[in-house]
Amino acid sequence: MSDLIIRPARTDEYDEIGRVWMESWVSTGLAEVSEFLLANLRARIRREIENGWTLFVADDFGTIAAMLALHLPKLYLDMLFVGPAYQGQSLGRKLLAFTRTQMPDEMSLRCVRENEKAWRWYEREGFVFEKEEVEPSNGFVMKYYRWKRPTR
Repeated sequence: MSDLIIRPARTDEYDEIGRVWMESWVSTGLAEVSEFLLANLRARIRREIENGWTLFVADDFGTIAAMLALHLPKLYLDMLFVGPAYQGQSLGRKLLAFTRTQMPDEMSLRCVRENEKAWRWYEREGFVFEKEEVEPSNGFVMKYYRWKRPTR
């Protein structure tokens, strides 16, 4: 994994990125694998790119290990999903370090309250909880976080 690179996603990879996203989301225990979920995630990738996402992948010699979606004008880390085969190997930390090169002073994010593993990880990585709100589009309670570069 040390040779893994983070690079911009290519349009011909969107379907595979959707699969990695689905498998990672399913690994949280909050969803089950389905063709319906996969189709929705694949469609969402295209829609979100039109709405301002900058999409990156973690490339392991041609295998997509993870996806990272940033909305740079809004200083927003929108999605960080690591494929199950790559979880527990500090890839999330590597993606977050990369994100901090893109948004070095401040960023915000949200995650599903029931995904305790994710929000606890973000808290350990220096993100500060701001609020909880229900997301009307899916009914999940979302936890909102912000990170600011420490002042020296």
